[in-house]
Parts: sequence; C-alpha cells; structure tokens
Amino acid sequence: MDRKPAVPGTFEWGDELPRLSGRRLDLRWLTGGDAPAMLEIFGNAEVMKFWSSPPLADLVAASQLIDEIHEHFHARRLFQWGICSRDSSQVHGTCTLLNVDLTQRRAEIGFALARGEWGQGLASEALEVMIRFAFEALGLQRLEADVDPRNERSLRLLERQGFRREGYLRERWLHSGETQDAVFLGLLRREWTPGQA
Repeated sequence: MDRKPAVPGTFEWGDELPRLSGRRLDLRWLTGGDAPAMLEIFGNAEVMKFWSSPPLADLVAASQLIDEIHEHFHARRLFQWGICSRDSSQVHGTCTLLNVDLTQRRAEIGFALARGEWGQGLASEALEVMIRFAFEALGLQRLEADVDPRNERSLRLLERQGFRREGYLRERWLHSGETQDAVFLGLLRREWTPGQA
C-alpha cells in the first residue's frame, strides 16, 4: 500500500487509522469486536432521530457497518474512529470525517454517542481531537457539517468549536417517512482556534 503522504501534513496512509489521544479519551480504529457497542449506539432510536438512516436492526447490521467503514477508509473516502475513554477500550461513540476530498482539501464531519454518554463533554473533546487531525495532519482547509435544525445540541456543540451557519436547506432528507430540513455549517482552517470549545 502507498505509504507516501497524500497531502501536505504529517499523515501517511496506512492499513488502519492512527490512534488519536485527547485529555480523557482516545479515538481508535474500529474492529469486529466493537459490533455490540455499535449496535448500542446506532441501534438507538433517540440517537438516530436526526440521522438520514434508520437505527441498526441487529448485530449483523452492526458488523456490516464496521465492514463498510473499513472499505470506505481503504478507498480513501472516510475516517471513522471509535471514541473510548483513556482507561478502557469500550467504544462509546464515533467521530467521522466523510466525503474526504484531498484535492480540494475539505471533508464533512459527523459524530454520535451512546445515549448514556450524553452531557459529559465527550463529543466536544472528540471533535476537538479530530479537527486538529484534519487541519494539521491531513492539511485540510475546510470542514463542513449538515445538521437537522431541530438538533440543537449538535448545533451548539459545533458552534462552540467555531463552525458558522452558512445555509438552510429545505426538505433535504427523507428519514422514516418524514421530510427534514438541514442547516449547513462550515469551519475554515484560518478561523480555527485550538481548544476554543
């Protein structure tokens, strides 16, 4: 596999995602053994309320999701880490760079936490770690987020990280028989201040 840096920065594409560390948590490569945790996260209707896909149905679907994550990583389109505490390998959520465009130096971001982990600041710290990687190691210039306008928790979190609202897209998604709007947000490398959240 090509080990040369894909873009200016320190990242060299390997067979797995690099492990990234924050103050309280690590972002790590997902494995087949994480299927139960992924089902707990992405099988929960409350967690998936504002997503563009329905909750996972079972462990088979969770395993398939992990396989798809690996396939997209090897195709150089997606980085999706498991979020775990520093003292445990248990996955409590995921943090994602998707639609990675190394030529245009931009990507979208996504994140999800198990329902029982909400309100502890884990998503904020995970995003801070991932944003640093995106701008410094990957050399990206722009990050984007697509958020349901009713998802106030995610909007507040992104705005604390420096994201700005750039547009309102009407009836962008059809999810569980419901039409959903979207708020589009962006963060530029030159506007980002590490640790601002």
